[in-house]
Amino acid sequence: MSVSIGIVGLPNVGKSTLFNALTKAQNAESANYAFCTIEPNKAVVPVPDKRIDTLAELVKPQRVQQSTVDFVDIAGLVEGASKGEGLGNKFLANIRETQAILHVARCFEDDDVMHVAGNVDPIRDIEIIETELILADIQVLENRLERMKKQLKGDKSLAPLITAAEKMLEHLGETKLAATYPDLEDKSIQTLLDELRLITAKNMIYCANVDEDGLAEDGEHVRRVMELAEQRGAEFVKISAKMEEELVGLEDEEYEEFLESYGVTEAGLDKIIRTGFHTLGLISYFTAGVKEVRAWTIHDGDKAPQAAGVIHTDFERGFIRAEVISYDDYVRCGSEAKCRAEGVLRVEGKEYVVKDGDVVHFLFNV
Repeated sequence: MSVSIGIVGLPNVGKSTLFNALTKAQNAESANYAFCTIEPNKAVVPVPDKRIDTLAELVKPQRVQQSTVDFVDIAGLVEGASKGEGLGNKFLANIRETQAILHVARCFEDDDVMHVAGNVDPIRDIEIIETELILADIQVLENRLERMKKQLKGDKSLAPLITAAEKMLEHLGETKLAATYPDLEDKSIQTLLDELRLITAKNMIYCANVDEDGLAEDGEHVRRVMELAEQRGAEFVKISAKMEEELVGLEDEEYEEFLESYGVTEAGLDKIIRTGFHTLGLISYFTAGVKEVRAWTIHDGDKAPQAAGVIHTDFERGFIRAEVISYDDYVRCGSEAKCRAEGVLRVEGKEYVVKDGDVVHFLFNV
């Protein structure tokens, strides 16, 4: 399953520094992952998960494959982007294809780093960007509405979609995100969102970018962004993009010492990826064999056949059963054979809901 998160923010808020750190993390891991040719503005980053390292130590496979997240850098997003300023139309089209948005807001003072508005105000910056995203969605929705009205005479089934589009347009016209529409469960609204992929309907993660001193204590700027995220029911993370760049490539011991020196227990990149997974309702299960130990990304709540389909569509189509071992049982026993001997390997059918951390072997026939 492909997971993608778009990064937005005004110039000089630390967005590019963060993306550079993500890109370096990708390059640092390139020996362990089979990357395809990618665009310059995309970083395919492994999902940090110590469980897969533990499984690899037990199984000693030929290769290890973690889940990955695609981060897409939306450069040049400025006021007027919805009208094409700063190549805005091109970049807004890119972000429309992502599943979630990481909105980076500058929460540090630095006279050497000029702010486009002259002073640091993260809430104002967020409002500028979100206004542009809303205007872009309005444009897309108006175009679709115009086409539907022309087609209505020959297709009366479009009437509910036209009504839904008009209601959503009214909502967006009040400078409100599509995600805050009061009746998102409406079938016609869902159809529109699935078709148009409105940017402001996506899951939003607000990211407060601080300097090193801001990691230990939440300043006023950070608290304001945190409060906004809470009001919106959105996820919030705090990072120091500059520090993240310095962390990439350090050996494990140096890495831990670096984090400890700043009083933090988890790197910001790890926090962003973990938060992105949570925001999108995703979990990982594992397959473990001598050829490969691998993490697979699925939606929380997926049943066994759906989980099998992530490996290959034939697995879902010809699903027979799943042999399942919980991660804790696998680690406690030390091998699949010992799990079988102790009776902790379970045979599950089509209705089994795969759990985060399950170690699974699928049986199928096509």
